[in-house]
Amino acid sequence: MSLNWSAKDHKNMNQPAATGQKRSRNDAGNKATVVLGAQWGDEGKGKVVDLLATDADVVCRCQGGNNAGHTVVVDGKEYDFHLLPSGIINSKSISLIGNGVVIHLPGLFEEGDKNEKKGLKGWEKRLIVSDRAHIVFDFHQVVDGLQETERQAQEGKNIGTTKKGIGPAYSSKASRTGLRVCDLLGDFKDFSMKFKNLVHQFQSMYPALTVDEYAERLRPMVRDGVYYMYEALHGSPKKILVEGANAALLDIDFGTYPFVTSSNCTVGGACTGLGIPPLNIGDVFGVSKAYTTRVGIGAVGELLQTRGHEVGVTTGRKRRCGWLDLVIVRYAHMINGFTAIALTKLDILDVLDEIKVGVAYKLNGKRIPHFPANMDVLHKVEVEYETFPGWKTDTSAARKWNDLPAKAQNYIRFIENHIGVPIKWVGVGKSRECMIQMF
Repeated sequence: MSLNWSAKDHKNMNQPAATGQKRSRNDAGNKATVVLGAQWGDEGKGKVVDLLATDADVVCRCQGGNNAGHTVVVDGKEYDFHLLPSGIINSKSISLIGNGVVIHLPGLFEEGDKNEKKGLKGWEKRLIVSDRAHIVFDFHQVVDGLQETERQAQEGKNIGTTKKGIGPAYSSKASRTGLRVCDLLGDFKDFSMKFKNLVHQFQSMYPALTVDEYAERLRPMVRDGVYYMYEALHGSPKKILVEGANAALLDIDFGTYPFVTSSNCTVGGACTGLGIPPLNIGDVFGVSKAYTTRVGIGAVGELLQTRGHEVGVTTGRKRRCGWLDLVIVRYAHMINGFTAIALTKLDILDVLDEIKVGVAYKLNGKRIPHFPANMDVLHKVEVEYETFPGWKTDTSAARKWNDLPAKAQNYIRFIENHIGVPIKWVGVGKSRECMIQMF
């Protein structure tokens, strides 16, 4: 069997080929552009996706759930997305929630209705949900909260989950007791029995089963996600955009385990979460803030937190802030193979007299070439910094590279050269107009 089937071959695969006929060679099909976080999340991926989605035909979510939070500002209106792809704003594109996503149905419709009141029209007609996506139930969220409380009681610390039930839902998926969208739309008696078994697995009190009320509203959106994606890749030319949720340092395999999410939010998750062959992955854009949020400490933290409005979209929790850590951005590049970087929130640094950048880690006085897997080791590393003079100029009105002060340009070029990836966009504000495109 040939490995180079075209879409025509696919459609005619049940028809026997003429004896001795050579199959025509064809290219791999359309390429999917992937946008991923290069730090601990909250980098501004939604803004980059919104920018690229203006001329995209299909915009996809491939993993995570409503633990993600993307804010997009269009025409002065601020939209918050958790499950819906940010590209849903584009009325000319289709948005796809892939099989790798875990979906809390009440949350999905609540999010859509909330954004509809802000002006998001017709979103239900251009949303497709994979029939293989797993469902997050309310009891998953209860279990999530109980597990956090238990960790705090037993270990004196917790993971800091969003308590949206994502981890327990992925646990159900991995233990092969989870329920999928296709189950909900099948025989409801079978679905109810599977649901009871699932609840029993968590030794939880059986809650009232109300999810069926969403089945009919969901039904028109559901498709076979694998076939839909195959047709999109191998049909007429299309621009396909994949929106990663969370970020590299939150990846279940590559992140700062156990303080991670429950899915693969690196480039491999785009393949497994949508059914896209690696051959069809095109550009991979990494998104990084001009500083670090989540782990930074020191006097700079409070200033960046205040100026950057660093509060989680999903939880409302304050984000810890610190200097840009290029060790983790380079590590994210090792895993994802970024073809370009979007550097966001440069304007937040405008008021600083000097700016530091973490360029290397030292352990026992010696530089280490890798990012430690062990959290105990990571806590012992000493960060080596480069210090730059601040530009002390408002950059929020800059729209071209030449509008940026020379010291800001030097800062950007240093980052670019250190990680070995070109910077394609520089963000200096909330709206899509504030993204300076470099090439």
